[in-house]
Amino acid sequence: MSLKRVVITGRGAVSPFGLGVPRLLSAIWQGRSAVRAMTEWQEVSGLNSRIAAPVPELDSRSLLPRSVRRTMGPMAIYATLAAKEAIADATLGSELLASGEAGVAIGSTTGSAMALEDFYGRYLSERSISHIKSGEFFKMMGHSCAANVCLALGIRGEQWAPVSACTSSSQAIGLGYLLVRAGRQQVMLCGGADEVHPSVTGVFDLLRAASTGNHRPESACRPFDRDRDGVVCGGGSGILVLEERQRALARGAAIHGEIVGFGNVNDSGHIANPDKESMALAMLRAMGEAGLAAADIDYVNAHATGTELGDIAEASAIVAAVDGRTPVSSLKGHIGHTLGAAGVLELMVVLEMFARQQLIPTRNLEHIDQRCAVANLVTTMQPARLETVLKNNFALGGINTSLAIRRVG
Repeated sequence: MSLKRVVITGRGAVSPFGLGVPRLLSAIWQGRSAVRAMTEWQEVSGLNSRIAAPVPELDSRSLLPRSVRRTMGPMAIYATLAAKEAIADATLGSELLASGEAGVAIGSTTGSAMALEDFYGRYLSERSISHIKSGEFFKMMGHSCAANVCLALGIRGEQWAPVSACTSSSQAIGLGYLLVRAGRQQVMLCGGADEVHPSVTGVFDLLRAASTGNHRPESACRPFDRDRDGVVCGGGSGILVLEERQRALARGAAIHGEIVGFGNVNDSGHIANPDKESMALAMLRAMGEAGLAAADIDYVNAHATGTELGDIAEASAIVAAVDGRTPVSSLKGHIGHTLGAAGVLELMVVLEMFARQQLIPTRNLEHIDQRCAVANLVTTMQPARLETVLKNNFALGGINTSLAIRRVG
């Protein structure tokens, strides 16, 4: 069986900057931050981190009919709106979506945190389910985003829902790549979604990994910086359309990039601490599958969340797998850590870097931590020759992913 080449023909986003890919890209190139003070979290006792990068309020009633919206929490709404934009960008018809030849792989950290709070708030206080609507379960289930997107858009192909925290969307993209590459599906809608909620930030708070820069929200997330103090959570969704290259060329589709390798490596050493050897191996696996050498990599888009252990480990891993000369930056200073949506939203920015042949620097990187300085960290926007890049994402639980992407055109 000959393996197919897999290209990206559609992009859709709901980000902390609002609805649509253009808003995300415009804000990134303007150097803006979407992080703000969450004054509504003051009532949460024991929560030290009160900042986040939430999606601005959307009028979902005007954007989606109630018939599909009633089983969606915020993250499933985000995923559906992003999927609709990606489908339009790729100019896919409804006939293809219903044919069984188009599938989805959309991940998230959990089901809707808001729906979970509402359900268990009522159940635990009343010890009763009598006032809970039947549709609430569909908002809470782990594959809520994938299932609701399929239902709303009439997609009848394979449905997958990686649930792996910060690597959910990267695993979804990797899985979609493998399915199209093997010929199981002609087209895959891939990505992830998550929503901002105090309980999500609270998880990082309990791990002492959340930023407490509450007095300076826009500069709180500081990947690779000497003065960083942790993660700032964000929300949103990103969806990419992956397609077999010959099919895309035959129908004249615009191609944003080609996925040429996927590394997915488990570290069984510690459930929370990063492992630089596994990070490096994920990059090497992606490069090996693509037939790439270190000299072929023009840029690495880092996972780098602004934690001490994670940033130092990743900088060292990039040097081990690639070298210390290749430019490196993180986008979390702009949009926070959007968890299950992080990989795909960040990859959309990387695709735009291809188009503009420019590197976006790490926002808020003012004083490089010398333990991270082994890597060539980008601190200013600059022109660059970008042909092949790596996109890294890592997650609690020992998951390490890296995607190798090539420019087309």
